[in-house]
Amino acid sequence: MNETAVTPIILCQGVHKSFGAVPVLQGVDLEVRKGEVIVIIGPSGSGKSTLIRTLNRLEPHDAGRVIVNGVELSDDLKSVDAVRREVGMVFQQFNLFPHLTILRNITLAPIHVRKWPAEKADSVARALLERVGIAEHADKFPAQLSGGQQQRVAIARALAMQPEIMMFDEPTSALDPEMIQEVLEVMIELARSGMTMLVITHEMGFAREVADRIIFFDEGRIVEEATPDVFFNNPRHERTKLFLSKVLER
Repeated sequence: MNETAVTPIILCQGVHKSFGAVPVLQGVDLEVRKGEVIVIIGPSGSGKSTLIRTLNRLEPHDAGRVIVNGVELSDDLKSVDAVRREVGMVFQQFNLFPHLTILRNITLAPIHVRKWPAEKADSVARALLERVGIAEHADKFPAQLSGGQQQRVAIARALAMQPEIMMFDEPTSALDPEMIQEVLEVMIELARSGMTMLVITHEMGFAREVADRIIFFDEGRIVEEATPDVFFNNPRHERTKLFLSKVLER
């Protein structure tokens, strides 16, 4: 488990979000300390993805406060840009540019957003490809890689911006079963390196192994949060017990 600081790097206070008349987040309170690995689980449609999308303003919240790395998110574009520079996002779909090489996919943002010289961006990108185990594919195009390899490129691309926080929205759900482990191994290494991470996943083994806390989300609310040992072995809420009985028997 990670040593964590006292000051939250992410703070949500009474966060609400609706799509039309449908409430999606209903008064979410959450603190994440630097270096923590938080795994968020829950049924489909419970608001998990919406929650992490509010943390870099991909979805504006309707009420409450969201503070990320000391910056409160609002309609002010400067605050949004400041947060997005420090938050890496990895989604279900890889969202790689198909017409660019793997190396170019990774160096694009550091060159244009961080204003790095091409030589620095290239060096960092190659080191990251080595870290995620696909250095030999730098000059290939996305279509030439497997799904698992493309998702590892997506992780490297997010890391290239040297974020303070990494967020993963079900990063293995679009992968064939045999490709899931190769992506999880990269995420496990990242968690053990001390990166602050929020991970939405149905991979319970991953949650047991690396989470500092597991949060169970349902109907737009945090129903339960606990360490993996307590969460899996002694959950308090009946809703949590019902969910675990279904996912653990698979």
